Amino acid sequence: MQPINRTNLAESTAESLRMEILSGRWAVGERIPNETALTELLAVSRGTVREAVRVLISKGLLDARQGSGTYVRSTVDASDALDRVKRTGLRDQWEARAALDVEAARLAALRHTPEDLERMSRLLAARGTVADGGRDAFGQRDIAFHRSIVEASGNKAIVELYDFFTSAILETIHSTLRGDLPEPDDKAHAAIVEAIASGDPDKAAASVRAFMAPVLAELDRLLIQ
Repeated sequence: MQPINRTNLAESTAESLRMEILSGRWAVGERIPNETALTELLAVSRGTVREAVRVLISKGLLDARQGSGTYVRSTVDASDALDRVKRTGLRDQWEARAALDVEAARLAALRHTPEDLERMSRLLAARGTVADGGRDAFGQRDIAFHRSIVEASGNKAIVELYDFFTSAILETIHSTLRGDLPEPDDKAHAAIVEAIASGDPDKAAASVRAFMAPVLAELDRLLIQ
């Protein structure tokens, strides 16, 4: 490891440690050198090392265990991967989110509880229209409804990915498209809830595909203009 340049010390130190982790110098589950050793290796202060380690813990690369040390948690930098996903096209992002919607509905049909169905129905009734508080408020109510389906899937990874794609898509739409994508009506939304309530995973998945088809078609039209 090379001594760190004196500018942006914490960031430079974190990057140096990150590269060591990604290169495989320390395997997953292995304890990295302690604070004193890293201070000597990188020629920086203990406070700088401590801050760099905190950064890598927040990225999911390191795991601090009280009284034991700091261990490599992952050699995959998820933040870099998610940044690359954000740079993909809107249609790619929407198709990825649609795939999550489909699988979430399929799993929700198998795993939902009466409380899940009650919450979906309540949020669907609360969606209202754009006239009820404006476009942004309506969008948040609509997202809350769709997220209730994802939560009913019982898959935490899908929930996290869904939140990421929803955020990325909203950012892209706000920055690149002036018009709204078509909003399926209440009947189309209710069809998803009914399909999930039936307990038939194929029916639930098909209902979401039918729901998403007009949106993807309009997105194609907007992007080729």
